[in-house]
Amino acid sequence: MFQLVEKRHWYFMISAILVGAGLIAMIYSAVFFGAPLRLGIDFTSGSLLELTFEQPVGDDAVRTVVRGFAPILDDATVIKVGGDDTSVVIRSKPMDIATKQGLNQALVAQFGPLTELRFESVGPTIGRETTRAAVFAIIAASVAILFFIAFAFRKVPNAYRYGVCAISKMFHDVIILLGVASILGIVANWEVDSLFLTAMVTVVGFSLEDVIVVFDRIRENTRRRRGEPFEMVVNRSLLETLHRSLATQLNAIFVMIAIIFFGGATLRQFMLVMLIGMVMGTYSSLFFAVPLLAVWESGDWKSMFKRPERAAA
Repeated sequence: MFQLVEKRHWYFMISAILVGAGLIAMIYSAVFFGAPLRLGIDFTSGSLLELTFEQPVGDDAVRTVVRGFAPILDDATVIKVGGDDTSVVIRSKPMDIATKQGLNQALVAQFGPLTELRFESVGPTIGRETTRAAVFAIIAASVAILFFIAFAFRKVPNAYRYGVCAISKMFHDVIILLGVASILGIVANWEVDSLFLTAMVTVVGFSLEDVIVVFDRIRENTRRRRGEPFEMVVNRSLLETLHRSLATQLNAIFVMIAIIFFGGATLRQFMLVMLIGMVMGTYSSLFFAVPLLAVWESGDWKSMFKRPERAAA
């Protein structure tokens, strides 16, 4: 029988590298940009205006026009998007309709015809509520998962360990997704908005379903093969559910890739986050949470980063 769990030291090293890279990116972003992530107006409050012109424009020239609308837009930021220098995104304090219309007219007078692609405005109250809801959602999900798995696996020895491993896997995915968002914010000026939060919660739900399926098979095989070492039971269960997990997730991944290439631009960032999260969630369900349970049950914590036989020696 092919041994997957035996190679757990490689899986844990990959996870440690990904988590470490994400944490380093968030620390770098916090030091140089004032926040671990580039937060969108859904969290920070303010207005976002995306415009496209018929001819290339310079961001400095646009910024000069924008900041002429002081004091409302005196600290606004202007970022180019796309590769043809015709589109810009303007972020500022909350902007009313009259100010936006006046700004558009001033930009038309300076640079010629433009098309307004997007305008969003969120107040500080909504931004705080969105942030609070995100934190509460993750905490509530953690508590619910722990109690559900502890109840469902109550006839299995150390049932709470299954719940703790599932929650650890959830935070593993969340930290890596936040790290990816931080890196993209540094190199590509990506901003985290409510759609990112939606993608993250969706990915967590999908991947938790995966790990619960494997845990359920472990529970069944523990009863059927009472004389078998626990690590062998875990490995057998992982192999028996591997094809199901990969088939289910690959179907969703192919659809996401198609939407990224052929869908609208407004969905591209959301679907890319979903794709990264789905791939990472599938990996962590099979090669992080399950090996973590095997390590905990065996008590061989040294084998997290060493081969089990070497740790035993």
